[in-house]
Amino acid sequence: MAERLARIRETADPRTMSYLTDRQIPRLLTALTLATNAQQRLNVQFNLSNQQLLSGKTQDALDTIAAMERQLAELGAKLPPGPSVELRLRKATAYLRLGEQENCLANHTATSCILPIEASGQHLLPRGSRGAIAVLKEQLAEFPDDLGARWLLNIAHMTLGEWPDKVPEAWVIPPKVFASEYDLPRFPDVAGSVGLDVDDLAGGCIVDDFNNDGFLDVMASAWGLGGQLRLFLNDGKGSFNEVTEQAGLLGLVSGLNIQQTDYNNDGWIDVWILRGGWLGKAGRMPNSLLRNNGDGTFADVTEEAGLLSEHPTQTSVWFDYDGDGWLDLFVGNETTDRNNPDPCELFHNNGNGTFTECAAVTGVDLRRFVKGVACADYDRDGRPDLYLSCLDGKNVLLHNDGPFNPALGARSPWKFSDSSQSAGVSDTVLSFATWFFDYDNDGFEDLIACGYKIRNVSDVAADYLGLPHEGALTKLYHNNGNGTFSDVTVALRMNRLCHTMGCNFGDLDNDGWLDMYMATGDPSLTTLIPNRMFRNAGGKRFQEVTTAGGFGHLQKGHAVAFADLDNDGDQDVYAVLGGAFPGDNYRNALFLNPGSTNHWLKLKLEGVKANRAAIGALIRVELETPSGPRRVVKTVNSGASFGSNPLRQELGLGDATAVTSVEVTWPGSGTRQVFKGIELDHAYQLKEGTADSVAIRMTPVPIDPKQKRSHVHREQAGL
Repeated sequence: MAERLARIRETADPRTMSYLTDRQIPRLLTALTLATNAQQRLNVQFNLSNQQLLSGKTQDALDTIAAMERQLAELGAKLPPGPSVELRLRKATAYLRLGEQENCLANHTATSCILPIEASGQHLLPRGSRGAIAVLKEQLAEFPDDLGARWLLNIAHMTLGEWPDKVPEAWVIPPKVFASEYDLPRFPDVAGSVGLDVDDLAGGCIVDDFNNDGFLDVMASAWGLGGQLRLFLNDGKGSFNEVTEQAGLLGLVSGLNIQQTDYNNDGWIDVWILRGGWLGKAGRMPNSLLRNNGDGTFADVTEEAGLLSEHPTQTSVWFDYDGDGWLDLFVGNETTDRNNPDPCELFHNNGNGTFTECAAVTGVDLRRFVKGVACADYDRDGRPDLYLSCLDGKNVLLHNDGPFNPALGARSPWKFSDSSQSAGVSDTVLSFATWFFDYDNDGFEDLIACGYKIRNVSDVAADYLGLPHEGALTKLYHNNGNGTFSDVTVALRMNRLCHTMGCNFGDLDNDGWLDMYMATGDPSLTTLIPNRMFRNAGGKRFQEVTTAGGFGHLQKGHAVAFADLDNDGDQDVYAVLGGAFPGDNYRNALFLNPGSTNHWLKLKLEGVKANRAAIGALIRVELETPSGPRRVVKTVNSGASFGSNPLRQELGLGDATAVTSVEVTWPGSGTRQVFKGIELDHAYQLKEGTADSVAIRMTPVPIDPKQKRSHVHREQAGL
């Protein structure tokens, strides 16, 4: 596989893979020397400055723009209005990126690029932001209603400690628009102090226990053609040590998303790498299945497992669709040409280390631009269903109908059918991230689809300011418990423009209600918008807590994982940051939970008849509280469609005084099993068919936010 990927990197054509901007630069420099007149030079320079900016050669881009300006002045000429504004905003963007490179990256602090930017995160070297301010004021003087320029002007002043006081009154964005709706304590970014601040492009992450030592480890990927997959083991002493080479992962690159699984039911976490998303036909590159050998190493078994195919994707889900105890795999591919499609795939696990592709026969070979896949048994009929988030029209809910002829059992083809309209989720939502979760603990999985469409950053500014815009909003659907859903987006106050890419859900304050983190942004370097955190207020509404908790990172957010990395009972948040273009790299963040007084419970489920990882198992925790009985409900999964929480379930119990019981409904058989004798603030292993729970010792990991370590540099080769 490493050899295949190396060949793709060596032969990639920037004419068909538009994100390879650095490979365009030599060609354009040559074209510049061959230009025979001023117009040709200006045309080449216009394109060259953009490729330089996107490639991270920011000063070169500014120099090229300056050369154009000198040439125009000498000629006494002006660019047409459209290109003139584009060049001006490119210049402002270059100055902003220069400020980020010289300060937020080269002189990084734990508060760099977190909105609103505190004193410790403000720029020591001001030339980038000063340059941007001058250009943005010029733009606003000519176009005072340009909300995008207004937004960026406020960000630039913020980096210098001048917001809002020194922003001209007509253009200031008031602090009140960023105010949190609940006083959550601050979660400091400690990625640098523990060795997890990987500096790279967009990618995925898995937080789970890869070596079964009781401590959660971290795997992070990056989508660049040289973006190395990395594994960090938790040493239990407050550090994460990179073991990428020792684990046999060198050369495994380009993963836009990664997910964990246990495809062979051996009790060791395996890894699935997804590649080619957003690249159209140029993204027809192989995904990878990595088998965990149980000795600290992984083996790429993609081909021998029958999973070698080449379609652009970054989303999939592992689930046991036929209840035979083995995890199957659905892959949502990205069709951009209906005449030459990339259909979705469904791989049936044969139980012997191999898979058989069966999407067509089961009715799930959709030809759509799929950006997210979610799985849940939404109608509680015992069979897991699928929801597809698409960027080319209506999203799709696929109901798992079971065997076409039940009398034939396993010999009959399994079938899925489109139930979007009958279930009430047939709206056209241009969306990306998606997931099922039971936000109100009523025992039925609710559904969210995160809108992903803006013209530019002006739409985001308009949403914060309460002005009209053309962005796609989030959609939140409540499960009615009868096979249908109701749109509760407005009622639960989620009608917000988040422009979500990566995402996940967890319980920030252990109150027993699931919260969610929306990691925002898109390829444009101007999309400097905060990643956003929403707290679940008792299943009644969602409260923005972005600024209170310190989650408002302005860099592009991709994969997110909620996980108790320090084993202290509360969930921390790991986020993969960085954009798509070679010059849009940034360091990943780990937001450390400061803790609360609420109780918790950790459960590691082991299936016997069910798949060993117990993916799809339904957990009901019955509690006694000062106000009476209460229930917390959770399904075993890794969370949302972009980022992987640990399969060890981490449950908040709020102010519970006792756990009455834990009921597990095992996937496949539907067998219900009740466990007693469970105590608050403990961890247990629950095994299918075994009556007694087994206590797991949780050793706290000391993490010192003030500790300093050198950060993890990105790989340069092939970017």
